[in-house]
Amino acid sequence: MDTLTHALSGALLARATEPKDPRPGQLPRRARLWVGFWAAAFPDSDFITRFIDPLTYLTVHRGVTHSVVMLPLWALGLSLLFMLLVRGKYSWRAFVGVVALGIGIHIAGDVITAFGTMIFAPFSVWRAQIPTTFIIDPYFTAIIVAGLVASAVWKLTRKPAVIGLAVLAIYVGFQGILHQRAVAAGEHYALRHGLEAGTVEAIPQPFSPFHWMIVIPQKDEYHMAYVSLWRDEIPEFPPEGATWLRQVHASYYPLRDALWKQVPRFGLGKDAKLAEELWYSGVLASYRNFALFPALYGIDRVQGQLCVWFNDLRFALAGRNMPFRYGACRTGKDAAWHVHRLINDDSGQEIFEAIPY
Repeated sequence: MDTLTHALSGALLARATEPKDPRPGQLPRRARLWVGFWAAAFPDSDFITRFIDPLTYLTVHRGVTHSVVMLPLWALGLSLLFMLLVRGKYSWRAFVGVVALGIGIHIAGDVITAFGTMIFAPFSVWRAQIPTTFIIDPYFTAIIVAGLVASAVWKLTRKPAVIGLAVLAIYVGFQGILHQRAVAAGEHYALRHGLEAGTVEAIPQPFSPFHWMIVIPQKDEYHMAYVSLWRDEIPEFPPEGATWLRQVHASYYPLRDALWKQVPRFGLGKDAKLAEELWYSGVLASYRNFALFPALYGIDRVQGQLCVWFNDLRFALAGRNMPFRYGACRTGKDAAWHVHRLINDDSGQEIFEAIPY
């Protein structure tokens, strides 16, 4: 979830849990809202790891700052900081409950996306995910904003905030039902085509809770389809030069007309063995721990340098350059591999940069 939506959700929760008759020493409403806002934004402070290198950020983001194990420590530390900022006007005890709720709702908001959240860090790098909601969901954010606006209009009661949170929970529950429908569709496809038994994954997509990417991992490939659980007709193919939004919107087909494609994990032909060996080597261990659906993106041979690139199909989206593309390069057959990141410059050309590992 984007940081602003997280912060707003913290403010809404702070308002919804405000005591009816605050006792002396408890936070007033305005302070409570701001504390909830900043506390819910706090877990994303791990963005500072971007200044180390992008792969470090990718592998540690949603780690210790998003951990339920570390939550009490963060709540205490932030409460002491807030107490210092108000010069002791309120005890740390006045802050700690609101801060804990803000951090908690941030963690919950990230768990329902497909990126994965290390809720048991630093003791485990396992990433919890219940992928019901796309990372930027305008409907999700709008419900929170509506709850806050209603709370500002009806100031004497916390009911608008409580109702806002209830509607938010109902919306996520509805997305959960759609997620199960998408998974069931993938299971039906796997059964009809005799695919190996395994986990069918459904990844939420942008702009509509009815848009899903279904992925069926197999030993050497993935079966994938972009589907709409709402449409009855195949969308009109966008004309050349259509906006990115139109390209994305037109890429989701009705379930009965779904376009299933097979994507090999390591490519085809003689390079597949090279790609597989490199993928399971130590040089790509950090990226391997992050990627959920790794697949070969491409192999470049330029001026004696060999580069093998991978991407995570979890983030594949029509009309968009794939993010999080990493690989390794070497300058000779016996030379060591070095981790690189593949990006697009302002002109759209692919360039790569070395990662200091």
